[in-house]
Amino acid sequence: MTTPEDRLAQLGVQLPAVAAPVAAYVPAVRTGNHVHTSGQLPMSEGKLLATGKVGAEVSPDDAVALARQAALNALAAVRAEIGELSAVTRIVKVVVFVASAPDFTGQPQVANGASELLGAAFGDAGRHARSAVGVAVLPLDAPVEVELVVETA
Repeated sequence: MTTPEDRLAQLGVQLPAVAAPVAAYVPAVRTGNHVHTSGQLPMSEGKLLATGKVGAEVSPDDAVALARQAALNALAAVRAEIGELSAVTRIVKVVVFVASAPDFTGQPQVANGASELLGAAFGDAGRHARSAVGVAVLPLDAPVEVELVVETA
């Protein structure tokens, strides 16, 4: 049986260490058979990969990659909470916040960076409800932030 970690490896992707919180919260909380992640920024090795607004300082294509990285960080938080991603039975909900220039309306396409990664990792169990929300600013001036709700066995 191929695990989500195996599928990510086939894509050349490795889950990072859990990103350290930037304020007073924990990366993920399990309640019953659900795990809720805190909003995850596009961090890699402790550094924010980009800053600014999508449609101004950050291109939409770069924002897609940043949403993918933020989703990987969210998966790392889930794995730390439950032990292994094969315990995930469903990605229930994805919320993607996009710090947007005033005239930028491509939030759904940016959010696809997270959604497509989750679909590749989890197959049908990766199909999810989603919100893609344009906002004025995010913590640390990050271009994107991703949160997940997952169901576990």
